[in-house]
Amino acid sequence: MEVIELKHPLVEHKLAILRDKKTGTKEFREIVSELATMLCYEAMRDAKMYETEIETPLTKMKTRKIDEDKYAFVPILRAGTGMLDGIINLVPNAKIGHVGMYRDEVTFKPNVYYFKVPKDIDKREVFILDPMLATGGSALDAIELLKEKGVKKIKFLCIIAAPEGIKLLKEKHPDVQIYTTSIDEKLNEKAYIVPGLGDAGDRVFGTK
Repeated sequence: MEVIELKHPLVEHKLAILRDKKTGTKEFREIVSELATMLCYEAMRDAKMYETEIETPLTKMKTRKIDEDKYAFVPILRAGTGMLDGIINLVPNAKIGHVGMYRDEVTFKPNVYYFKVPKDIDKREVFILDPMLATGGSALDAIELLKEKGVKKIKFLCIIAAPEGIKLLKEKHPDVQIYTTSIDEKLNEKAYIVPGLGDAGDRVFGTK
């Protein structure tokens, strides 16, 4: 499995603001979207292109484009939707699916309550979106649901990842690439990432 951790001064700067407990809902939401754009930019570095001809104001020329219909983005509800706008701005014609999960506060395991994806999802490269890769349970369930639908190529995009979550995905789905802006230290006893940024869903939607 390949784990790509983005290293760039702008990423580090934005991440520092995101982690700060004093950062308000509006700014937090905007930065999650911005970091998602950067993650998508990197994750599409290997995108296949096709040749086409266009006409500039001066002349005709041959150029290349990405086939946006070959992609689908699947945020894990609810926090993953905070990453969606920043990615859709880059690939506006991609299809969107959703996986709804909630965490059992005793076992820390995810429970799936909603799953809806495009009918032709098996013909697309799929990016799963979730700001936090903590225990890896939600990511694991989302990957397995998509593979059951016949998806062959999956990438997981997250703002912050814990070593425990990375380890689980490496063991269970070594073919899935992980893109993150930071690999943090560990999980605490409540399965929150340390140093982390708190509960991403609550901070994106201002529910705490």
